[in-house]
This record gives sequence, C-alpha cells and structure tokens, in this order.
Amino acid sequence: MNYTFQFGVALAQLPVLLSAALVTLELAFLAFWGGALIGVAGATAKTYGGPALRRLASAYVVFFTNTPALLQIYFIYYGLPEFGVLIPAFIAVVLGLMLNAGAYLTEIMRAGFISVRRQEVEAAETLGMSLFQMVRYVIVPHIAKTIYPSLANFFILLVLGSSMGAIFSVNELTGTAIDISTENYRWLEMFLLVGVIYIALTFIASVSLALIGRFAFRVKAKVF
Repeated sequence: MNYTFQFGVALAQLPVLLSAALVTLELAFLAFWGGALIGVAGATAKTYGGPALRRLASAYVVFFTNTPALLQIYFIYYGLPEFGVLIPAFIAVVLGLMLNAGAYLTEIMRAGFISVRRQEVEAAETLGMSLFQMVRYVIVPHIAKTIYPSLANFFILLVLGSSMGAIFSVNELTGTAIDISTENYRWLEMFLLVGVIYIALTFIASVSLALIGRFAFRVKAKVF
C-alpha cells in the first residue's frame, strides 16, 4: 500500500466541517420537533380518536415506517416539482425526515399515553387538582419517564440520519466532506475526521439529553 496519509490537509478544513456540523444539528433539531408535533397528533388520534382517525393515523404510520426515509425525501424533492411544487433541498430534507420521524414518534408517544393509569388521574381528581395541575404534576411526568429515553435515542438517530442530505446537495457534515474531498482527493483523511466529529456530536447530544432528562424529568437516560 503506497497511500500516504496527510491529516494536515483534512485538519485545515476543520472550521468548515464544524460549520457544516451545525447544519447537521439544525436538520436533526427541526426534523425532531416537527416530527414530535406530528407524533403527538398521531398518538392522540390512535389513542383517543374515532375509527376514521385511528385508521388514518395507522395508515400514515404503516406507510412511513415501511418505506425508506431516502425514498420519501426523493419524492418530495424530485417528485413534487412534476406537479408544480418546487421545494429547496434543505426544506425537502427537513420535511422528509420530519414525516418519517413523525411516524415513529407517533408510536413512541402512544406508548406514553397508554402508560398513564386511570387510578393516577382519579387520585389527582380526588385531591382537587385542576386539569392544568393534573397535566403538569401527574400526566406529563409519567409520560416523560416512560418515553424520554426513547425520544433521546431517536434524536441521536436523526443526527446520523441527516447525512442523507448529502445526496440532495445539502451542505451538512457529510455533504461538505464529499465536496471538499472531490477537490483535494484526501477521502480517507476527510472521512476519518468526519467520523470523529459525528462521534463528538452524538456524545455531546447524548450527555446533554441525559442531563436534561435527569434535572427536568428525573429520568435516568443512558449515555450511549
């Protein structure tokens, strides 16, 4: 093997890669919170909705959990323009990841909804709690303890899944590394460095989410 590693070439691009890493986090953040809103609506429909709403929510979950997120983004970015709907690449990736995340988060949220025992709600009513107090002190803490670890893990997966944006010319971490590598031809060095940055991103996100869970919801979320 005659390949000579030149990590200095890759490290010279570190500021650019770190800037792209912020775009990666932005993609994951927007997709997660958009998906969370969809998840709450879907879980509500599946848990408390009528037959029509339950079937609609179930159809949505089945479709988006049984087709690749890449296919969904591809349709949004390349398919919708055929119907006159032009969407920028960044927005298309966010929408695709958001719709995909919403399907999985629907099931996660639903697990939290059905975990609240009727006896707990009745006990809160007996103590004279208002609806707001019941939600604040009984329902939300119970749901948070049930689903927070799953939500934290799912966010980490979204951070890694945002690399699909590279296929659609979004300048997130992987896409930026590809662009740079096509100019300097130092593919191995660049992607070894990118791998280290991804590990750092997921570690920081994991620790941050664990601390938030511990202090906000008294949940012991696992780091990695």
